[in-house]
Order: sequence, then C-alpha cells, then structure tokens
Amino acid sequence: MRALIEARDAKELGRTMRRLERIDLLIVDEVGFVPFDRQGGELLFNVLAARHGRRSVLITTNLAFAEWPRVFGGDEKLTTALLDRLAEHATVITTKGKSYRMRKRGADAQVQAVPAQAVPATSTTTHPREARSK
Repeated sequence: MRALIEARDAKELGRTMRRLERIDLLIVDEVGFVPFDRQGGELLFNVLAARHGRRSVLITTNLAFAEWPRVFGGDEKLTTALLDRLAEHATVITTKGKSYRMRKRGADAQVQAVPAQAVPATSTTTHPREARSK
C-alpha cells in the first residue's frame, strides 16, 4: 500500500500499476492488519481490478469477509465490488486453530523453559555434509 501511495504522490502511479499488472502472482499479505483510508482502499481495488481474470492474486488475512468493509475505510460498495471480483475465480482456504507464528512461539517458550546443559569447551559442531566426508 505504501508503494502505491508514494507512487501516486510522485505522479508515477501509472508506471507502478503497469509494473504490478505484469507480475504473475501478486501476494497481498495480512489484509486488515493496518486498515486503509478510502483512498488506499481505492488504490488496492484498482490494482486488483486491473489484474482481474488475467493474473493471480494471493491474499492472506485473519478477518472474515464481513469484517472487510472496516479495512477499506468503511466503504461497503467498494468492498463488495472487490470481494465480488476476488471470489469469481477464487479458491478460499479457511484455517482454524493457532497460527504458525503462535505455534512457533509456544515451541520457543518451551525450549527456553528447559535449563541449558553444560557443553564441554572442546566440543565442535560439524555440518552434516562435512561429517560424511571425514
């Protein structure tokens, strides 16, 4: 989003839009993590509308579709139009449970809770490939 806003402000939005249209797979990660103002929502809508039916888009979010209007500046018409375009050719994958990051955080916390064992000062660590060649 920041790149689109900066391109618009620098009067280079057309060039940036053409560049984004050529990318085979555009990944928009964490939609909703930082809500857009109306102009930001319109910029993203324009990028996705230009790619509609021509190039792939992957979007990740923790939000249900019903929560998307607040991400796009409260504009329900814009959000509905965007979701309509996205859903036409989409495969929606819904996951439940702890996120990968939260599971990893839990595993890291367990590792930190285990007291470290003393390691002899003369020990060395060898990469598995190096160990095979010796």
